[in-house]
Amino acid sequence: MARKRKNRTHLKGGVASNPGKSEGPKSFVIKHGQVGSSLSQLVRDVRKVMEPNTASRLRERARNKLKDFFVMAAPLGVTHVLAFTLTDVAPSLRIVRLQAGPTLSFRIERYSLAKDIIKSSRRARSMGSVEYLSPPLLVLASFPQPGPTTPPHLTLLMKTFQTLFPPLAPQTLSLSSARRVVLISYNSESGTVEFRHYLITVKPYGVSKRVRRVLEGASKSSSGKTLDLGNEKDVADFLLRKRGEPGPGGDDGYESAASTASSIAGDDADAVSLADDYVGRNNKKGQRRAVRLDEIGPRMELRLIKISEGLPGKEGEVIYHEFVKKSKAEVTAQKLEHAAKEKLRKQRREEQERNVQRKKALAAKGKGADADSDDEGENEDEDEDVSAISDDEREYEDEGAWDEEEEFSGGENGGSGSEGEGEESSESEDEESRPPKKQKTRGKR
Repeated sequence: MARKRKNRTHLKGGVASNPGKSEGPKSFVIKHGQVGSSLSQLVRDVRKVMEPNTASRLRERARNKLKDFFVMAAPLGVTHVLAFTLTDVAPSLRIVRLQAGPTLSFRIERYSLAKDIIKSSRRARSMGSVEYLSPPLLVLASFPQPGPTTPPHLTLLMKTFQTLFPPLAPQTLSLSSARRVVLISYNSESGTVEFRHYLITVKPYGVSKRVRRVLEGASKSSSGKTLDLGNEKDVADFLLRKRGEPGPGGDDGYESAASTASSIAGDDADAVSLADDYVGRNNKKGQRRAVRLDEIGPRMELRLIKISEGLPGKEGEVIYHEFVKKSKAEVTAQKLEHAAKEKLRKQRREEQERNVQRKKALAAKGKGADADSDDEGENEDEDEDVSAISDDEREYEDEGAWDEEEEFSGGENGGSGSEGEGEESSESEDEESRPPKKQKTRGKR
């Protein structure tokens, strides 16, 4: 019978063994503290946006702290943590860059869930799991160009959002993998950042809606197989005329194809030629198609409140604050204070390590001393046995037996006797005066 071969079910040398060699940024999207059902749903929607490079099935517990996620992020190769919480003022979002920061704190001014966006849309479409197999494309809009006059916190804000998503490689990017778009736009008037999530759809260019339905294979009937033209007198009534309205050419009720071409694709600027095959029917390479973005949510309006160095709980210098402005002297004093705290933290850590090493050394020394004392006691007993047997083996055996019984009984008779007859008589008398066996074991205990 052939030997069954075991198939390897895990990757050798994966992210856990080589966390620094990850393919792209990975994230944790979590909630902590007491949050409502609406904010919990927002967390799940943001996880869908960050897929597939996020922990979509992560479960938080009430006793979990941010430190727990920071500790587990390193072996899993996680680079960012997006933490949602509910404050007295408004919901807040913190984007933490691991392993050394910075930490960006946002206030969520307004937000809409994905289900609300889909319900309010006229072209609502069901979302499957295929769209989330590839990461979204990032588009940054209305951010000022980095320069000497640009505020440094805006440059850092833009770079933070850039590092949340994998970088684009146009030479190796597959066109069919571009399915979603994340739009991050900066509003200079209000000082807020708008977060949008769109789905890329490709439609035929230069045809009316009804012709497009024929090309796409869509159905008007409930069966979902063929178009129902039973109420039409002519195929032109379905393709070229809006039902119930006379055509622009006169009383014949027909409209020209040129008048309906602009209703779906607009001008030539909205149309592109596909560089490769795309998902969908008849979307082949070289075909001219109109590209449209359908918002699928969630939608957020964020206000940057603070940027600080380090991680939450080990925050360092505050780089930017929306409401607190400090002078140069205060900034210098704050730097000195953080330096002193960091020095004290290092000293305490070193002292703790020394205490641990000292306790380990004492424990090892105590174990070694106990082992040496046991070995010495055994050696002494062996030497005494050998010397006694060599002198008078029988006499030592009698005395040894008596001494052992004396230890159990408590030593009522102190004399041991050196003559043979005295030993026999004393042994016979002591056997009668010995306590019962139970009392011996009780006294031994």
